Amino acid sequence: MKDIMNAPFITEMRKTTANMYRLGWDERNGGNISYLLEEKEVLTYLDGTNVLRTIPLGFDATMLAGKYFVVTGTGKYFKNVEDAPEMNLGVLRIAKDGQNAELLWGFADGGKFTSEFPAHLMSHMARLSVDPENRVVMHCHPTHTLAMNYVHPLNEKEVTHTLWQMCTECIVVFPDGVGVLPWMLCGTNEIGEATAEKMKEFRLVIWGMHGIYGVGKTMDEAFGLIETVEKAAQVYMLTAHLPRVNIIRDDELQVLAEAFGVKYRKDFLG
Repeated sequence: MKDIMNAPFITEMRKTTANMYRLGWDERNGGNISYLLEEKEVLTYLDGTNVLRTIPLGFDATMLAGKYFVVTGTGKYFKNVEDAPEMNLGVLRIAKDGQNAELLWGFADGGKFTSEFPAHLMSHMARLSVDPENRVVMHCHPTHTLAMNYVHPLNEKEVTHTLWQMCTECIVVFPDGVGVLPWMLCGTNEIGEATAEKMKEFRLVIWGMHGIYGVGKTMDEAFGLIETVEKAAQVYMLTAHLPRVNIIRDDELQVLAEAFGVKYRKDFLG
């Protein structure tokens, strides 16, 4: 059995959480990541028969029964993951009954998965129904994206259109647009269900006055989606109070999207 501290999925979690904290996206214990793993990669490092603890999920995740995840812990600070992954991360398997998670490694101080893990699992289920290769769900509080929530209409068409106009790359990186939810109580099944419904259509969902969810096939893809939205939101916040002299016009956005061959939300233009 190989040393799990050398597992690529642990290394990715350590590096990504450190980077997100450095960028100011995950203050204190804000934010969380879940990463769907292949059974063979987990069992290279862990004994699948050695279940340390069983943790109730609080909803029915039968669709994911037998699936393995590495996930950040509740109340854990991203800044601490790199130095103490065994305290701040957990590798677990969704039990056959779909009601519980079986902890195989981590949360060594008696902790458990993030309170938003049920919301993550709902988003995983929604995205897997659209894209069977989706593996990552990432939630954080990017500063400029959050600030934009307070000064810009919170509807999907207007938010997406504004972000597309801020940076030339945006319509290419997220041509499917950005989903938007109003403020909702976090850590509940209700917000998880609402987010999952949006995830059938979008890879990015803004939680009003809270943060953003991004998903992808890889850690880089999910991170890159959020990173691009945050850059566009930053440009918007730096210029929103100034006279607008130049803009990327809708016809230019259309030319751009078609030049890169992406399937974009035409109804979000105009």
